[in-house]
Amino acid sequence: MGNSGVTIGSLAKEILEQFAAPAPRSGAGVPVTRFHAEDTCRFLQPDRLNSSLGAEAMAETGIKFGTDGWRAVIAEGFTFERVRQVAQAGARVLARTYAGEGILIGYDNRFLSEAFAAAAAEAITALDIPVLLAETATPTPALSWAALHRQAHGALMITASHNPPQYSGIKIKGRFGGSVPASVTAAVEQELQQTHYQAPSPSQQARIDSFDPWPDYCQQLSRHVNLEHLRQSPLRIWVDVMHGSAAGGMPRLLGDAVQELRAERDPLFGGYAPEPLPPQLQSTMQTIAAAAAPLKVGIVFDGDGDRIAAIDGQGTFLSPQILIPILIQHLAVRRGLTGEIVKTVSGSQLFKKLATHLHLPLTETAVGFKYIAERMMSTEVLLGGEESGGIGFQNHMPERDAMLSALFLLEAMTAEGKDLSQIYAQIQDMVGYQSVYRRLDLHLQDQEHSSALLSCLSQQPPSQIQGREVVEHISVDGHKFLLTDGSWLMIRGSGTEPLLRLYSEAPTAAAVDALLDWAATWAQARL
Repeated sequence: MGNSGVTIGSLAKEILEQFAAPAPRSGAGVPVTRFHAEDTCRFLQPDRLNSSLGAEAMAETGIKFGTDGWRAVIAEGFTFERVRQVAQAGARVLARTYAGEGILIGYDNRFLSEAFAAAAAEAITALDIPVLLAETATPTPALSWAALHRQAHGALMITASHNPPQYSGIKIKGRFGGSVPASVTAAVEQELQQTHYQAPSPSQQARIDSFDPWPDYCQQLSRHVNLEHLRQSPLRIWVDVMHGSAAGGMPRLLGDAVQELRAERDPLFGGYAPEPLPPQLQSTMQTIAAAAAPLKVGIVFDGDGDRIAAIDGQGTFLSPQILIPILIQHLAVRRGLTGEIVKTVSGSQLFKKLATHLHLPLTETAVGFKYIAERMMSTEVLLGGEESGGIGFQNHMPERDAMLSALFLLEAMTAEGKDLSQIYAQIQDMVGYQSVYRRLDLHLQDQEHSSALLSCLSQQPPSQIQGREVVEHISVDGHKFLLTDGSWLMIRGSGTEPLLRLYSEAPTAAAVDALLDWAATWAQARL
């Protein structure tokens, strides 16, 4: 495997424009960020893609792993040379840390992902560690399952998940089938500073084998649900894969019962970040609302198929804050399963209230599924869920899995014969808790601005917010302020982008918006 895909020069713009989507229709008055070929092309110069970085330069530029992996702008921070360096460092650490056989390499649908994956595989051959390279784009959970099923040292996934189109990245998965803990990524960072890149010989490069992660993954999913029963369900199902690497997955499982949307590859993702949020889903929401069917649902996956959102029969967006309680109730009540519920600190309070109602223990972690995964490996966890839509399940693997989440949601709808919004409303009534939850992202110039704002909150946390006393200040990840009326506000920095994330939950939409406006005004006054 050579590097023919590396030097793209003047062809970059032409290639990108072939994938460019038409201009978006405005919807709901929500401001969105739109990306064009020119925005990405300016980064894709041959000298930047091929920049050579030794250990000293790597230390100076500082590759850092965030919430889940390392991410950077293609050709600015994410270059072929850096991918090779990170791949070798990651493989060394995985081989030292986890018993097994070989390293698996997978990739998503982003720009040059298959070429970056090939470069990573070639780099690892220099270490005389067996390498298996996926022969097609694959969702991250499929690669994680392959690492567990094949008993490999671990896996490297070329993806930037839900980040904007100009990004790429690398997620590191352990032999256990989930994201490695912070201690392992710290060891990779240290390895990058202490070792030099070792170029493989032509004979070593020839030892790369390929594999298809899809069949084993689909077989594993079929162990958890009765696929034939779902194929016969009266549900009308749309699956919006947002041009991501989960494309084709649900039709493999459910056949003609599924209608896929945006299944074609588009490295610009239609001009949006491939994150399942309302501004990116206006067309899908309209399609579902207009369709005539007694029971219908839309399932949405992010760019690498590990996060989920949904759309109800009326075309209303359903966030993970709605889906997770539905899944908890379905597994605990209808399936009769038990175990601990694990939530991140940014998740809805409804998770805690439902767990209490069902007599299930609950643990709260920092944001990032790797923290949930650590808990899943140490105790019997029924479900672990994060605010952004990553959900993992008992008797599967310690990894978020959007497709398995979708299958369980379809099973719940089929069993109840009701719309997801109706099931959620029943849960709210059952526990006596009504709330509105929202998140607002503030774009910052760089991560340093985020750190400065969070430092300010550490040194001078507010004692009151909008005339309400702060009754508890939780600082396990960012800063979460619980108020006297039961509402709360949270401020934290993104682990993958220069963003300040603002979260709030309150009894009404107006109350949530007021808290988010307060936080945005507070932050902007200090920038």
